[in-house]
Amino acid sequence: MTKNQKWLLGILLTVFILGIGLFFAALLITAFSRDDFTLAGSFGERIGVLEIKGIINDSDELRRQIKFLREDQRVRAVVVRINSPGGAVAPSQEIFEQLSRLRDETDKPVVVSMGTVAASGGYYIACAADSILAVPGTLTGSIGVLLEFPDLHEILKKVGIDFKVIKSAEHKDIGSPFRPITDEEKRILQEMVDDVFYQFVEVVSVERGLPWDSVMTIADGRVFSGRQAKELGLVDRTGSFQDALDMAGRMCGLGENPKIIRPSRERRSMLDFVAETATRLSDPASGFASPRLLYLFR
Repeated sequence: MTKNQKWLLGILLTVFILGIGLFFAALLITAFSRDDFTLAGSFGERIGVLEIKGIINDSDELRRQIKFLREDQRVRAVVVRINSPGGAVAPSQEIFEQLSRLRDETDKPVVVSMGTVAASGGYYIACAADSILAVPGTLTGSIGVLLEFPDLHEILKKVGIDFKVIKSAEHKDIGSPFRPITDEEKRILQEMVDDVFYQFVEVVSVERGLPWDSVMTIADGRVFSGRQAKELGLVDRTGSFQDALDMAGRMCGLGENPKIIRPSRERRSMLDFVAETATRLSDPASGFASPRLLYLFR
């Protein structure tokens, strides 16, 4: 074997070994990229803990976890820990509906524990609880709706780019970022925003047992501290996450300081992350594609 052949063989062996190493690394990352049930033993009745963190962009994973908590017979009650400023309207409503279903179709009490912030869509979801606890300094409330879409037409005009649109009807491209919005379109969109806003007010009024007019007086988008929210009837009491666990334990007969169980997160492989990243990079303008309705505290 010549020197060049040995050198080439060494390169091939190195590439092969690196490939095998990366393969097993991906397997390990996939295996440990889920949070398995937080248990002190695998048996016995306990409190289910659902965590809602960050901006809410979709509901798939949380709906899956709620389904687990609803169906698992070990779960006697559910504590929902919310640290979220809200997010998109539809997923916030879907999570609320699934928690309401758990509360209404089972004998499992639902208690919400508010962390640093549980505002707008985060508060909307909290309304599905039998009882809501907030720490005195929690930021909550922000009852209202945003409709956002960019306006790029002035920038595009400066660089000499124009978009031509053939549409089936006058308002088919309403909210397009490539042209200015008209007064008529503003009116149409405002009517839609008002409708979604009234949906929020209705949920708060019904679930919290507050008169419609009382909710409307505070539903101007403002935020409240946890202590203010208690005085207004938006939360039931001030307390910590542990207080919420103790309350849920008492409500379901497990007593204070109960054992807990957390639903696992969906297993995702490295290929899933790669594919998701590739999709986002392949369409960098996707964030400008259409208006977004938000229950979100800015």
